[in-house]
Amino acid sequence: MNTRLRSLVRGRVLLEGDEGFDEARLPWNRAVEQPVAAVVEAADAADVAAVVRHARDAGLAVAAQPSGHGAGGNTAGTILLRTRALDGLRVDAPARTARAGAGVTWGAVQSAAGAHGLTGLAGSSPVVSVTGYTLGGGLSWFGRRHGWAADSVTAFEVVDADGEQARVTAESDADLFWALRGGGGDFAIVTAIEFGLHPAPVLFGGRVVWHASRAAQVFQAFREITASAPDELTVWLSLLQFPGDAPPMVAVDVTYLGDPAEARALLRPLDGAGDPMSDGRGVLPVAGLGSITNEPADPAPGIGRTELLTDLDDAAVEALLAEPIAPLLGVQLRHLGGALARPSDSPHGPLTERYSLAMFGAPFTPGGPPAVRARQQELARALAPRVSGRKPFTNLVPGDSAADAFAPDALDRLRRIKQKRDPHRVLRSNFPVAD
Repeated sequence: MNTRLRSLVRGRVLLEGDEGFDEARLPWNRAVEQPVAAVVEAADAADVAAVVRHARDAGLAVAAQPSGHGAGGNTAGTILLRTRALDGLRVDAPARTARAGAGVTWGAVQSAAGAHGLTGLAGSSPVVSVTGYTLGGGLSWFGRRHGWAADSVTAFEVVDADGEQARVTAESDADLFWALRGGGGDFAIVTAIEFGLHPAPVLFGGRVVWHASRAAQVFQAFREITASAPDELTVWLSLLQFPGDAPPMVAVDVTYLGDPAEARALLRPLDGAGDPMSDGRGVLPVAGLGSITNEPADPAPGIGRTELLTDLDDAAVEALLAEPIAPLLGVQLRHLGGALARPSDSPHGPLTERYSLAMFGAPFTPGGPPAVRARQQELARALAPRVSGRKPFTNLVPGDSAADAFAPDALDRLRRIKQKRDPHRVLRSNFPVAD
């Protein structure tokens, strides 16, 4: 019955056996298996609606992905809906708002908003879609100042499980609006998002790198800075071990929404860590956020795990530095707090943990995936007294579930909304709220 799709949509339809099908179904993380029954590259919101109606009538499910970031791999038998072509972007500078289609990336938003001294609540990568990121809550460089990216959303344009298009706001549909602001894509397919922008007349930021032999001193400075950092300052620390002959390194990444002189004064404890290998800090354009961590802009295989930490005390630092991080490529600590810890009318609610810990490896490293996962488990176990037990929804990986992200009462509400809005399970998110 999937062959009927070609007569229903303007976009490209690929079925198993078609040239290009195997490539089109791949997620961003090439280590994740993503079997699907068909791939539809929607040309517009009408195509999205047609695909959902077809799936509903045929007893199939639809999984929407602009580019496949955050894929969970639970797509067997689904129609994979690519929404990259929904790339309309409008910035209203006087109103400090933006409307982004489902295929728009954060890089495009930051370029458009930055021209007006404004910023969205973007993360570390400019190639991630605004829609997928925001449906997961969205942990931004500027979250300490402005909260979850989902907190800034004012409206969603959606296609529901019956294939009907609608514009959803807090006033028009409070339950669905709440669920979409960080509860994932299980409730409707979002074709565009409207959200508020924030002032960014001056942005200071960049990366400082030392040899790993200075890690203890860098940790000391990191803890001192984050103990009293104002909300405008965000600081991340990474232990890095790149492949090949690269030496082990420790890096500090920063952004500050304000005067560069103030930023350098706040970061002065880093001076006690010794001479760095490189120091890229300076005034940045808003569109240059991605240059700080310089994450890969092309798909690649990876094995990640994220935990939330309630504290970073001496014992935690000792556990992180006791052994080299290999076979991991990176271990990153992000300072949270600020507005992220304050009330939020979203499924996540306030993020009260002080730090997030992301551990990343690649399947091609010595020992392969088992060695990577064992090292991640070893670090998580060593930090266990400080691991809160929940994870940000936006950081879930295969093997995790929605229950790892949400408090029981929030998860129950999400499940009730799912049952009411999509009782036949036509829509399938990367991490469904219910089996």
